[in-house]
Amino acid sequence: MNILICDDDPAIVDAIEVYLRNEGYTVFKASNGKEAVALIQSETIHLIILDWMMPVMDGVKATVAIRNFSNLPIIMLTAKSEDTDTLTGLSLGADDYITKPFKPLELIARVKSQLRRYTSLGNYAPKENCFKNGALSLNDETKEVFVEDDLVKLTRSEYQILKLLLESPGRVFSIDQIYEAIWDEPNFKSDNTVAVHVRRIREKIEINPKNPKYLKVVWGVGYKIEKFN
Repeated sequence: MNILICDDDPAIVDAIEVYLRNEGYTVFKASNGKEAVALIQSETIHLIILDWMMPVMDGVKATVAIRNFSNLPIIMLTAKSEDTDTLTGLSLGADDYITKPFKPLELIARVKSQLRRYTSLGNYAPKENCFKNGALSLNDETKEVFVEDDLVKLTRSEYQILKLLLESPGRVFSIDQIYEAIWDEPNFKSDNTVAVHVRRIREKIEINPKNPKYLKVVWGVGYKIEKFN
């Protein structure tokens, strides 16, 4: 597996590289977002560890650029602790984040978790390849989602959440169940990761995201896809 580390601090890049190579990964390096985007377009990259603050092109702009052509996993590094910073990264398409300073073993665990999901698309084996509910449909062979005849562009994590819910329309999934299924680890963080992804999915599949037809919240319990004939 090829992993790209993008950070303007050479010491951090070198330290992460050592741990990744010890795990058998091939490492590519970039010092800003512009270099990272170019590398992803020219090399086969399976995951990127992307710093939030960098010169030339920061992690936010790089995430937006990458999501225009790739759904590879993005783990964002940030020295900031405010919720708004991490939520911004997630809302723009990052799959996970880790705050500096971090424990190397925690970062490696996040990398392995993201790569498992990237190669297997989660642990929930579909009973069929196509799921249809009302005008909402998902084709798991082509990884395409349609509302009516309109193709909806989702990130990998958004797709996985929608697929999980569409497999069991009407069933309510708790936030912890969704997090553990999609991120392949217990939901030990009290953050808004699932809520942010649900909001983004609604913005893409609902005519009126504030009054959703398909993706409903069951207050105090979790989320479900409303069941239609």
